[in-house]
Amino acid sequence: MQRIGIIGVGEIGRALVEGLRAADGPAPAVFLSPRGARTAAELSGRHDGIEVCGDNQQVVDKAELVIIAVRRQDRHEALDGLRVDPGKVVVNVMAGVANDDLRGILATEAPLVRAIPLPSVRERRSVTVTCPAHPAVDAFFEQLGGALPVPDEAAFDVFSALTGTLTAHYAYLTALTSWAVEHDIPAADAERYIRGLFQAVGRALGDETRTLHQLASDHETPAGNNERIRTTWFDEANTTALHTALDHLLDNLRHSPGSTGRHPGPDGSSPA
Repeated sequence: MQRIGIIGVGEIGRALVEGLRAADGPAPAVFLSPRGARTAAELSGRHDGIEVCGDNQQVVDKAELVIIAVRRQDRHEALDGLRVDPGKVVVNVMAGVANDDLRGILATEAPLVRAIPLPSVRERRSVTVTCPAHPAVDAFFEQLGGALPVPDEAAFDVFSALTGTLTAHYAYLTALTSWAVEHDIPAADAERYIRGLFQAVGRALGDETRTLHQLASDHETPAGNNERIRTTWFDEANTTALHTALDHLLDNLRHSPGSTGRHPGPDGSSPA
């Protein structure tokens, strides 16, 4: 599809635009809503083929594929009254908002697809979970790092819960840095070293010939430093606590306002 509309230009909207503009060859025209006006204006000033529309209805009217990226609590204010032609394709990236809820707001027969794009789509390296599979939507995300269609919203919610671990990872790195500072390492030096250490981990994750378990084993020697930390800190109790936190988040996603508590089949009859 050559005309992409984005309603809600926050971090994910920005990342999508930057990912599309990082491609070789012609990029699709992008129509941005006035929501997130400063970001929208900055993107349109920096990239060709980006237009900031006067309102959300203009975004819908001009685009073939419409991405809805507003915050869950803002969905009614942003979307009530929009007219969406059945020939459009709508991508719902609102966390915790089921397609049934979105269809009720839009009152449209257009195909609705949930997706979980991550900020790394700007680098065209992010696998995006979609539900249900849709050829145009999956092709769109393939150019931004890959699409992972799942059969129903029950599976989709599991992947959505996994995204909730992202800032915990950054907090873990911050804790490592603060520990080093407690032992008289300058904060800038500690942070520089931690960044380099875990950037190397990120590069290793690109080797898909090895499972995550194998990668861990390959970086560990018996009775070595890594094994010591893994077995004394990341023990069974720690693992259980993490699984419990994820279970609670999954339950919240499935029963929060905007979730029907019902999950569709592969036909889609049913989202920073």
